[in-house]
Amino acid sequence: MKRTQRHGGHRARVRTSTAAVAAALALVGTVAAAPAAPTSAPRGAEHAAAQATAESSFRLADISMTDGVVLKANVFTPAPGTPGADAHGRYPVIVQPASWGQNDLEYVLQGKKLAAGGYIVLTYTVRGFWLSGGEVDVAGPKDVADISSVIDWVLARTPADPQRIGMTGLSLGGGLTLMGAAADPRIKAVAAMSGWGDLVDSLYSGETRHLQAAAALTAVQAPTGRESAEFRRMLARLFADRDTPDVIRWARTRSPETYVDRINANGTAVFIASAWGDSIFNPSQITAFYRKLTGPKRIEMRPGDHATQEVTGLLGLDNATWASALRWFDEHLKGSGGTPRPPVELEVRPSGAHETYPTWQAVSSRTDRLRLGRADFFGTGELSGAGPGSSGAAGTGWRTTVVGGTNSGADGGITELSGLLDQVAKLPPIVVVPLLPRWAGAVWQSAPYSTTQHIRGAAGLHTTVTASMPEGTVIAYLYDVNSLGVGKLISHAPQSWTGRTPGQAFPLDISLFTTAYDVPAGHRLALVLDTKDPLYGGRSPLGSKVSFGSPEDDPSELVLPLR
Repeated sequence: MKRTQRHGGHRARVRTSTAAVAAALALVGTVAAAPAAPTSAPRGAEHAAAQATAESSFRLADISMTDGVVLKANVFTPAPGTPGADAHGRYPVIVQPASWGQNDLEYVLQGKKLAAGGYIVLTYTVRGFWLSGGEVDVAGPKDVADISSVIDWVLARTPADPQRIGMTGLSLGGGLTLMGAAADPRIKAVAAMSGWGDLVDSLYSGETRHLQAAAALTAVQAPTGRESAEFRRMLARLFADRDTPDVIRWARTRSPETYVDRINANGTAVFIASAWGDSIFNPSQITAFYRKLTGPKRIEMRPGDHATQEVTGLLGLDNATWASALRWFDEHLKGSGGTPRPPVELEVRPSGAHETYPTWQAVSSRTDRLRLGRADFFGTGELSGAGPGSSGAAGTGWRTTVVGGTNSGADGGITELSGLLDQVAKLPPIVVVPLLPRWAGAVWQSAPYSTTQHIRGAAGLHTTVTASMPEGTVIAYLYDVNSLGVGKLISHAPQSWTGRTPGQAFPLDISLFTTAYDVPAGHRLALVLDTKDPLYGGRSPLGSKVSFGSPEDDPSELVLPLR
């Protein structure tokens, strides 16, 4: 049912990964500094160098789309005699759209490896970026139509087998890969890495704008891409917090989850890889998408942030995610790949242990319901906490009030950095729980646990809120707290509301982002609720009052999914 194993070489791999990630970030910074211009002119020294490195299997291509836009691409073809061809000399093909802000050279080293393994590989720069023409479409109708045009081109101009077509990509390329699986039934297998299933939930989970993530994407896009008027308009609305229904409709049309029935009808074999700390496309939305797939599927979740797990593979180093993707294609395009593996594989934080499961539903086998009380302590089966204005006793109803629009010091971290630190150094965002100001955040702690608590999945909070203003935001944080009061972030999530009557209580439910985390014996759990986090565009006005309560007929509780 499940298998747990520890990898003895983890620390050595972490050191290698740290150096590789640093090199990759430096490379991305250099690449992003170059200007973008829509032209079909031949590219220069970088392509020549890549061509020389890749030898005769590598060539450049200009591919015309149905609307006349030209996409820049490169093609790897296996050397003559490479195993993998059918009786007609045709090879399986893998199409790779470049990631956000990057170009077709991004996957050169992986393309060379795949070609050596018997695949034709076509990598292309997505429209609107670098030297490809057109404007940024963010996986919209034009981007999706481009996928089919690229497949048409590679089938017509290379010895590609039309019955063995795969697609893979990272970030934007991962999202496009899943959109392609829905749009083109010729695609038999896909591997989506650090992509998204639900773009609405990625930008606006808990009815809360993910502004730091949106700002990071905008900054990466600016030097290398050309915004369409539609994209520019949607960004402006997101940052200004206006016309939200229009932004949601725009994002929904770009969400693979909207078309999951088509993927299932096509029978596409779907491999997904993502990170617990992905600050661009949160882990809950991708695991929710995975559960809706009914065809052949596999998911791997590891510590890290957006694209940090896969980046060493782009540098040509051994990489577990890229190796799993290749094995997936071998299995579903070649009929090889060895013994099929269990569909779900999780790397547990912070131990690094690997667990496998037959289904996502099997990841957690039970739940523990912790009742929130009034005091800043809770025993077995009870959570309790306090802030200014606390009143009542646990079990008889209570209320804890904080000042809205203020940061308690509990934060979800920094986009791209916090998850990376968790990956390479096991350092997620940290707080000293006893020092958190109770006027800015409500705090509940458990008694020390006598045994390890294996949290698997999405913890859920239910409470009652009374606010002095009609709109507001609450961010819930769950911490692993040691004997010194130092808490490491396990998970968090925001939840906003609008249109509430000031002074009138209403129920509030928050689903924290899914994770796999082991709380050691002797440690406590801490739950913190505050109203401001730099990651998000919160709604609580500065100086407003937000109270958390537990009336006798509607107790507040934290529900933990456990293994």
